[in-house]
Amino acid sequence: MQLLHVAQFDSAIGSCRVASSDAGVAYLELPHASGRGLEGWARRCASGAVLREAYAPNRAAITQIVDYLEGKRHEFDLPLDLRGTAFQKQVWAALLEIPYGETRTYAEIARAVRRPRAVRAVGTANGANPVALVVPCHRVIAAGGKLGGYGGGLDLKARLLAMERASPGEGRLL
Repeated sequence: MQLLHVAQFDSAIGSCRVASSDAGVAYLELPHASGRGLEGWARRCASGAVLREAYAPNRAAITQIVDYLEGKRHEFDLPLDLRGTAFQKQVWAALLEIPYGETRTYAEIARAVRRPRAVRAVGTANGANPVALVVPCHRVIAAGGKLGGYGGGLDLKARLLAMERASPGEGRLL
C-alpha cells in the first residue's frame, strides 16, 4: 500500500492542496484547476494509494510554494515524485530548465527533447504536469507570444508571468 500525504493550504492565489509520497512532491492542486483534481490524478497515476491528511511531510513544499507566490523565491528545492510516461518526464525535465522570468514556446520544448515535430505532444505533456508552479509549465507559451492553455486558467498564467518579469522588490503576485 502506498501512502500519499495530503495538505491543504492558503496562498496568494487561493486554497491549494499538495500531495507527497516518501519520494517527494507528487501533485499540486491549484484553485480552479481544470481536470479532476487530486482524487482524479490519484486514480490515474497512484492507483491504490491511500490519501492521508498530513501537514508535516508537506511543510517544505508549502513554504516554498507560498514564498514563490509572494515573490520571495525564484527556484524550488524539493524532491519530486513525478508520475508519467517517459516522454512526459522528458518534457517536465525540459520545463525545469526554463529560468525564472523567461518563457519558451511549445516548439522550443519539442526541440529540447529532440522531438521537433512533437509540438502537440509537448502541449499535452505540459497540460498533464502534476506539479504546476514547481515544474513551471506556465512558462511555456504558444508561437507568436500567445499564452496557450494553463490548468490553473489563463488569468493565473498571465499573473505568474507578470510576477516573474517584475523588477526585484515588485515581484509579488497581484
